[in-house]
Amino acid sequence: MSQPKYRRIASDLREQITSGRLRVGDRLPTEAQLQEHYTASRNTVRDATAVLINEGLIERVPGRSGGMVVREQITLTFHAHRAEMPAGPTAETDAWRSEVAEQGYEASQDFRLTIELLPKDLAERLHVEPESAAALRRCVRHINGDPSSVQDTYYPMDLVNEITELLSPRDIPQGTTRLLAERGYPQTGYYDEYVSRMPTPEEAVLLQLPPGTPVLLFIRTGYTEKRPVRVSVTVFAGDRNRIVSTHGDPAIIAKFRPEEAPK
Repeated sequence: MSQPKYRRIASDLREQITSGRLRVGDRLPTEAQLQEHYTASRNTVRDATAVLINEGLIERVPGRSGGMVVREQITLTFHAHRAEMPAGPTAETDAWRSEVAEQGYEASQDFRLTIELLPKDLAERLHVEPESAAALRRCVRHINGDPSSVQDTYYPMDLVNEITELLSPRDIPQGTTRLLAERGYPQTGYYDEYVSRMPTPEEAVLLQLPPGTPVLLFIRTGYTEKRPVRVSVTVFAGDRNRIVSTHGDPAIIAKFRPEEAPK
């Protein structure tokens, strides 16, 4: 069965972008020019370009000139297995910042601290009663100035009352993982969850997501020998990130995938 015409037009334009014939910042032909080139109606052309907008390949230009241009495609590879390894070879405590720098991009983030009531699912992970208070440390993370992910980390209030540095309205220099370890709460185990879903309205705004773009959730619960001490929920823009995890002998993996060699 042949594809609808708008999908064939979208495929042709997509190939021009991925092959480099249309480069970042290049302006697409006008709707009238696309109609003439593909012998298609205005609605068909609009349906085709809507597909590429939803895929994050192109964007509309605001203003009177209008039109559409090819978007810059930045896809960050986040190595979940490397995250928060206190004994790592680098002094950098933020695994995400390290990933961004290693891949040649510029990292920045906006930080916010609030006290929140835990919903049932997070309370269960922390083994506390639903609607118990928790400190929420939120980082909205940007790559080359564009939003890429939002990380929310929740700490139960009894722990926060003991380790008051967690209430700092700024980044903690050594990172919260090391801080907890220094104060007698080394995390000896993690439980990771990976979820894909559509964004909430707040997430769509924070991450400036094109319509129809899903998000990837990386949920990590950190445990000491006696209790869970925090839950981190990282919401990645689905069109700008991929999450990988390697297991076993890293030298063997690096032999066949040199980019995965330990940093």
